[in-house]
Amino acid sequence: MHAEQNRRTTLLAAGALLALAACWGSTFFLIRDLLDRVPTLDFLAVRFSIASLALLLVAPKALGRLSPQVRKHAVVLGVLYGVAQILQTAGLAHTPASVSGFVTGLYVVCTPLLAAAILKTRIPPITWAAVVLATVGLGVLALNGLSIGYGELITLASAVLYALHIVGLGAWSNAQDALGMTLLQMIVIAFICTVSTVHDGIVLPDRTADWVSVLYMAIVVGALGLYVQTWAQAHLPPTRSAIMMSMEPVFASFFAVWLGGEDLTARLLIGGTMVLVAMLTVELAPRRVVEGEVTHIAV
Repeated sequence: MHAEQNRRTTLLAAGALLALAACWGSTFFLIRDLLDRVPTLDFLAVRFSIASLALLLVAPKALGRLSPQVRKHAVVLGVLYGVAQILQTAGLAHTPASVSGFVTGLYVVCTPLLAAAILKTRIPPITWAAVVLATVGLGVLALNGLSIGYGELITLASAVLYALHIVGLGAWSNAQDALGMTLLQMIVIAFICTVSTVHDGIVLPDRTADWVSVLYMAIVVGALGLYVQTWAQAHLPPTRSAIMMSMEPVFASFFAVWLGGEDLTARLLIGGTMVLVAMLTVELAPRRVVEGEVTHIAV
C-alpha cells in the first residue's frame, strides 16, 4: 500500500514537472515581442517582484514556519537561480537566441554530473543514454551552427547554476516546506534582479497585453511554477527532473507552430521526438534501474 502511494506521488510529481515545462515553453510565444519594449532585466525584476508579492498575499505565514536551516537553503537556491537568470540574460546579448536556448539546456548534462559529485548518486547507463539523447535532440531543435565565444561561455555558466539549483532542490526540498521555500527563493531572485537593473531606472510595460504577459509569467510560470518544481523535486531524483524539464523547447516549438504560424519542419519533428523518447526512457524504466531513492542532505 505504501509503495503504491509512493508510486502515485512520483507520477504526480513527474506530471507536474511536465506541465511546468509546457508553461515554460508557452512563454517563448507569448512574450517574444515584449522584450522589444521592456529591457530584459527590468522585466525580470518586475516579474519576480510581482511573484513574491502574490505568494506573500497567499501565504503570509509561510516564511515563519521555516527552520533557520531551511531558510539558509532557500536563500542559497534563490541566489543560484537569480544569478543564473542574470548570466543567461547577459549571454543573450552576445549569442543568438537559438544557441542560447541550446546551451542553457545543457543543464540536462550538468545535472547528473553534479548529482554524482555532490550527492554521490549513482547514475546508471540507461539514464546517461537518456541524457545524451535529450542533449542531441536539443541540438537538432536549436542549432544551425555553434561557435564558442563570450556569450556562449557565460550562458554555459548559467546552465551550471540551473543544474546546481535542480540538484539543490533535490537535496533540500520537502513537501511540507515547499511553499515557504518557494516564497523565500522568489524574494531573493527578485532582489538580485532588481539590484542588477535599478541603477538606471526600471522600465515598466505600457500596454495592457504586455501586463497580461507579465502577470502570467509572474504568477503562473513564476510563483506557481517554482512552487511546483520545489514540491515535485522533493519526490524525484535530480537527473529525472532535469530530463522532464528538457521538454521545454519541445513545447516551445509546439506552441510556435500551433499559435505562432511557424512551419513544422523535419528538425522540429526529429529533435522533439528525441527529447520525448529520452523522457519516456527514464519514466518507463523500472525505478530501481533508473535511480535510487531521492537523496536528501542536511548541510
